[in-house]
Amino acid sequence: MSEAEAAEAEQCASESDKNTNVFVPKRGAYSEVWAYFGFKPDDETQQTIYCKQCLAIVCAPKGNTTNLSNHLKRNHIQQYETLQKNKTAQSQSTCNQTKQTSIEVTLFNATLYPTTSLRHKEITEAITFHLAKDMAPVTTVEKEGFKKLIQTLDKRYQVPSRNYFSHVAIPALYVKCRETVETELRDVLNFAATSDLWSSRAMKPYMSLMIHFINDDFQMNSRCLQTVFFPEDHTGEALAQGLKDALINWKLEEKNLVCITTDNGSNIVKAISINHWTRLQCFGHRLHPAIENAMKDQRIERAMGLCKKLVGCFSYSWRRKRELSEAQKQLCLPDHKLKTECPTRWGSRQAMVRRILEQQAAITHVLSSDCKARHLFPTWQDREVLEAVDKTLTPLADFTDALSGEQYVSVSSVKPALHLFQSSVLAVKEEDSDLFCTIKSKIMGYLEEKYQDQKTQDLLDIATTLDPRFKMTYLNEDNKTVVQNRLKNEMSKLTTVKKSPPTITSSSSGPAKKTGKTLGSFFKAAQSEGAPDPASDSQQQQSESLSLELHSYLFLGNTDSEDDPLGWWKAHKEQYLRLSALAKKYLCIPATSSPSERVFSRGGNIVTCRRSALKPQNVDRLVFLAKNL
Repeated sequence: MSEAEAAEAEQCASESDKNTNVFVPKRGAYSEVWAYFGFKPDDETQQTIYCKQCLAIVCAPKGNTTNLSNHLKRNHIQQYETLQKNKTAQSQSTCNQTKQTSIEVTLFNATLYPTTSLRHKEITEAITFHLAKDMAPVTTVEKEGFKKLIQTLDKRYQVPSRNYFSHVAIPALYVKCRETVETELRDVLNFAATSDLWSSRAMKPYMSLMIHFINDDFQMNSRCLQTVFFPEDHTGEALAQGLKDALINWKLEEKNLVCITTDNGSNIVKAISINHWTRLQCFGHRLHPAIENAMKDQRIERAMGLCKKLVGCFSYSWRRKRELSEAQKQLCLPDHKLKTECPTRWGSRQAMVRRILEQQAAITHVLSSDCKARHLFPTWQDREVLEAVDKTLTPLADFTDALSGEQYVSVSSVKPALHLFQSSVLAVKEEDSDLFCTIKSKIMGYLEEKYQDQKTQDLLDIATTLDPRFKMTYLNEDNKTVVQNRLKNEMSKLTTVKKSPPTITSSSSGPAKKTGKTLGSFFKAAQSEGAPDPASDSQQQQSESLSLELHSYLFLGNTDSEDDPLGWWKAHKEQYLRLSALAKKYLCIPATSSPSERVFSRGGNIVTCRRSALKPQNVDRLVFLAKNL
């Protein structure tokens, strides 16, 4: 392009810009072609259309844009090409954004699953499992957020009503789960149990019963059988009958109950005595009164009272909470809140004391600037008391937590734990203070007194001996022979090898063919006349076999204390047939009644403030599903 042509084009462009400013755009126009056309300002009706490029009048009846596009195409080719490019880009963008779905897809999404379809059943069962296992209320299915979630996951599924889940789905799941548990219990030869009483938020009393057993694969199992409404007086006779009815309801024989672990309530102790069952006292409930008895000291009571006031001072003041958090950051202390004590849980006292000792620098920093609460900080005498209490209770809390599990063997560790208390944890040392020695002596003395019961000692001796980690290490020398004889006696009662019945061969309908005696039969008869009694030989051989099996097990070295005893018995069950059966019988006993306590924790999460009107049968059903699914 020459300089003259470029100047002319620039002049035309400048004139076009001037002309553009003269005209006004069409009102309500959507087409891009109107960017090149306009109207004079005094043309209020916008009848005469002017081209902004050449100022020519273009006829476009009723706003028809075809003539406008043709005008650009004939006279202003550059503007026309720009217009076409913009239209092409806009149509492609619109096509990508609003892609029309096919008729098949639209009809498929609009058709709901039939209630009898496999997909509908799968989703409904999954929702039912969620409601039961996660202890969610059935009103969840009616909430907008839950419906939105289901619609996002699958548009063809329609959530059933809450009445369907409460009256059909959950009862059906309960029946199915109960049948599974019943089938599992048919193969159980021996089992242990735990039981406890509980009151819901609506102050309705319930009694729980859990059983514990070891299956053929040497795995520990726990099943919640019931959380039954118990409106009768909690007398020993009523509890005894209630426990018996629970076993009958599940077709469990009392003779197969090895032991039941309970707390120290006089009514439950009497109930177990009435039923003539073997009872093991809960280690945690036995340790609680021992610690409470040791804490009866004026120095300890003053320090505990001061700790409670100190925790309350920070619990009910948001300002002190904020200052405590800031002090923790400045002193590089953990961002922990203070804990308070629960009267029925001695472990909460230990947690409260430990937290105050941990945060004493931050507490001092906050209270030093508050003259009204400065007197709450413990003195050095109080700190000595708190340190003594913490040193005593911390190892006991660790032992209790370890013995409270239900997925591993715990009963065989009670006797070693008591021995460790006496020899190490609660042993009085020269460097201990007078208060420290007094606390240790009181706790150990109380435990020794309560565990002197002969039946309890016999049960713990057998369980400890059957644990390959301990065997007879923690048994008294006088009791070792008694325990061995008792094990032999129980091993002799077990039938480990099932004898197959004699087979009866069918004979032909004709008379039996007479056969003559062989030469060997005469020698056999002669030998049998002078042979000893086979029954006495069998008994002697069995006694020797039992002794050999028991002594072979006892002479074998103990396994590591961290090993799993059930895993050891699984690997050696073929070598020790009778002893492995006894191990399954006794090692399933829980050392504490914590499993029943956990059942009531589930019950508390189900019977909430908004669900306090649940019927007892529904509570039993929901707790059963939450625990056993």
